[in-house]
Amino acid sequence: MENKVKVLVVEDDMIIAANISLQLTNLGFEVTGIETRGEEAILHVQENNPDIILMDIHLKGKLDGIATATHINSILNIPIIYLTANTDEASFNRAKKTHPFAFIPKPLNIIQLRRTFELVVQQIDLKGGKTQVENSTLKVLEDRIFIRHKGNMVKLLLADMLYIEADRNYCKIITVSSTYLLATTLKTMEERLPKHGFLRVHRSYIVNISKLDVVAEGHLEIDRKVIPIAKMHRGALLSRLQTI
Repeated sequence: MENKVKVLVVEDDMIIAANISLQLTNLGFEVTGIETRGEEAILHVQENNPDIILMDIHLKGKLDGIATATHINSILNIPIIYLTANTDEASFNRAKKTHPFAFIPKPLNIIQLRRTFELVVQQIDLKGGKTQVENSTLKVLEDRIFIRHKGNMVKLLLADMLYIEADRNYCKIITVSSTYLLATTLKTMEERLPKHGFLRVHRSYIVNISKLDVVAEGHLEIDRKVIPIAKMHRGALLSRLQTI
């Protein structure tokens, strides 16, 4: 049976949310739930790991949709589609910084909903199943990984890897001499790389600790590449530096 793409709907108007959920279900998606508050959406994402989030920008409560998306992006790399009505320029510019895959205007148009989701699914290549893609492109051994590159499984020594950079639901692995695009998420890389050698320092970066050239207050450098350090990861980085 084909894996269904899982969608979380975050919308504080339950009538609109129920209608969206019904339409998505009819289109063949699996709706993992409806959340009306940003805080609940964050917890839902961590527990259910949806493939796509449909997020209303103007949520009520402490966190609006953009703040919620920002927080989610810091812990997981999940495509976000914004649902909004009459977005002002300031909100639109804030929303752009979270790198959404699309915007859908209210009132909801079922044809636009279907087309938008079809394009997003095509873009992130989820139809074959996210786990299947990840497992087929990444094999981790003690001192090396094997990745699928141009139809072949290529060996990369962990010692040659400088850092890994998130690119939506893909990762770019930067080595001493080359760059490789891998069809897997940064979260998966974090889980599978050895903890003693690699550390996540930002929602978009994992670094090889042994390759650090400079560590400053808000950034580090590897091979002249400036990489930001998120405040939530700075303590772990400094702790690791004291033990090597």
